[in-house]
Amino acid sequence: MRRSAIEYVEAKNLRQDVTPFRTGDSVRVHWKIKEGDKERVQAFEGVVIRKTKGNNRATFTVRKVSFGVGVERIFPVHSPRYEKIEVLSRGNVNRNRLFYLRALKGKASRVETQEDAEMRRATSSGKAAEQARA
Repeated sequence: MRRSAIEYVEAKNLRQDVTPFRTGDSVRVHWKIKEGDKERVQAFEGVVIRKTKGNNRATFTVRKVSFGVGVERIFPVHSPRYEKIEVLSRGNVNRNRLFYLRALKGKASRVETQEDAEMRRATSSGKAAEQARA
């Protein structure tokens, strides 16, 4: 009885327009910020380093480097406080949590995109075919 009532309340608060994204993707979150009596939208752009599960308690962590300082922010997936989530590029990673990015700096901290991985595979398979012919 009690369990179903909680599930009912949680189901009412789930967002239906959640953008599909994965860990390693570069995203831009348009977050609503209240300043005094005004409300404006501010974008937070970075790499998704973590996604947690859970119906209305699901969250994701976005990391960016701002003026040489790493900044991470945790966003609730089903929050009414964000307008939209834009996926800028798809990451090609084999892990669910990318905490190792915290220790990396500069170009080493970049995540390989799926397009780069496909290009690398295409060129390597082309070279292998040329070597097999020779």
